[in-house]
Amino acid sequence: MSRFFFNDRKQLVDEAIEGLVLSAPHGNLLRLDVDPAIRIVARSDWDKSRVAIISGGGSGHEPAHAGFVGKGMLTAAVCGDVFASPSVDAVLNAIVAVTGDRGCLLIVKNYTGDRLNFGLAAEKAKRYGLKVEMVIVADDIALPENKQPRGIAGTALVYKIAGYAAEQGKSLSEVHAIAQRACDNVFSLGLAMKSCNLPGSEAEERIKPGQVELGLGIHGEPGASIVSSHNSQALVDTLAQTLKASVGDSRVAVLINNLGGVSELEMALLTKALAHSALREQIAYLIGPATLVSSLDMKGFSLSLLMLNDATEQALLAEVETVGWVKATAFGPLKTLQHAKVHDALDVQPSENARIHDVVARTTQTLLGLEERLNALDAKVGDGDTGSTFALGAQDIATQLARHALPLNEPAQLLQFVGERLATVMGGSSGVLMSLFFTAAGQALSQGEPMPNALLAGLKQMKFYGGAQVGDRTLIDALQPALEALRDSGLDEAIRAAQRGAESTATMQQAKAGRASYVNSDNLNGVPDPGAVAVAEVFAALSTDER
Repeated sequence: MSRFFFNDRKQLVDEAIEGLVLSAPHGNLLRLDVDPAIRIVARSDWDKSRVAIISGGGSGHEPAHAGFVGKGMLTAAVCGDVFASPSVDAVLNAIVAVTGDRGCLLIVKNYTGDRLNFGLAAEKAKRYGLKVEMVIVADDIALPENKQPRGIAGTALVYKIAGYAAEQGKSLSEVHAIAQRACDNVFSLGLAMKSCNLPGSEAEERIKPGQVELGLGIHGEPGASIVSSHNSQALVDTLAQTLKASVGDSRVAVLINNLGGVSELEMALLTKALAHSALREQIAYLIGPATLVSSLDMKGFSLSLLMLNDATEQALLAEVETVGWVKATAFGPLKTLQHAKVHDALDVQPSENARIHDVVARTTQTLLGLEERLNALDAKVGDGDTGSTFALGAQDIATQLARHALPLNEPAQLLQFVGERLATVMGGSSGVLMSLFFTAAGQALSQGEPMPNALLAGLKQMKFYGGAQVGDRTLIDALQPALEALRDSGLDEAIRAAQRGAESTATMQQAKAGRASYVNSDNLNGVPDPGAVAVAEVFAALSTDER
């Protein structure tokens, strides 16, 4: 089945053009209403007082070509069907519509269909008395022996240089010469690990897993060679070495082009790799990483190098009003700012308190003894590690207790220290939640709150950051009623409230937090929440403390 969003295959390009024109941020685009079969996007602010710049070709390379129509770049773009050249009539109508006395320049990628159709249209336009010149972009260096190199992403750089020259009011002969020099000084090379999906097509993927094709064409044409690596630095180094042979030691601008299917994260990795490649000392500007000349959703990228001089640099940096162009960025070393690391460890002094020592020992021993039982419960409703997670925290605190490293006579410090240790050793969301509970409780206790109120303050913060409430089938269903009972009625009632809360979770048909929220209600029925059971058992273990 096709992996492509569309409404009507026959109307796909027309509908895409409508969406582009509607969303143009400068409000400066229109579609020429000539004939339903002719698709021309043009500047709505064009007055024919300067040389017109026209390009186009098959659709599927967005934002090329219509995305580069606007002040400072193209005057008009002629859009063919997906990967198909527009007709001679379509190109001719574009020329006639936007060309004044100053003439027009056609910028054409080096594909046979584009050369022929744009070329014939140019010759026909001359019969109307119009001055028309054409340059052919052939920037792909993947096949050095090929006498007809393809035009790929470097075409966007030629648009930028020629568009600036036209905007400055230069003559057609001057614009043509400047564009031709740009064509002669731009070199591109790309690769892909997956080809593109055509709308309505179910073509089988040609590129094998673990491999990339070097020099893959923007219409999915086979590449020049196979590389058995997905390593970003190695792949960029391969492209950089080949491109460097074409530009020597010249200062360059590099266009980092997403062929359509590469994530932003990966494009950032590739940009970093470029900054550490053999080209690093020559790069003056980066354009991108961005999607500029795509191949639908091809999982690949290309690098285009433009050799710079003062005039080219000025043209490259000029502002434009288009949908697709991205501003060139001066390239330099990574900017960093040294900053002292925040040391968040508590500075505590160990102290002894026999009663608190007994509470800590019972709590940790209880949790260690519950490991297998809690894991078994969690295996039914989660991922089976609740017992082990709590045991990790308990073991660490038990070890600190055995080493006499705890501030047992300073309860506020003790709670905060326990919170710090649990965040370190428990891991995952459970460790952070328990750390929040103990840390906030310790802070409240240090501000003069009695212990029950301080523990409720910790619970409040745990609920705020964790998002769970009573009834969501979590340990809060046992902890909140227990702490409220401890505040209002003492430990004995807290023990009973914790037990009732834990038992209530076995009848809750839907978990609303944690991994159990993804489990079918039938699997939850009759199974208490393991966190709530842990809370109830800890309170029960403290029962003899008051007797």
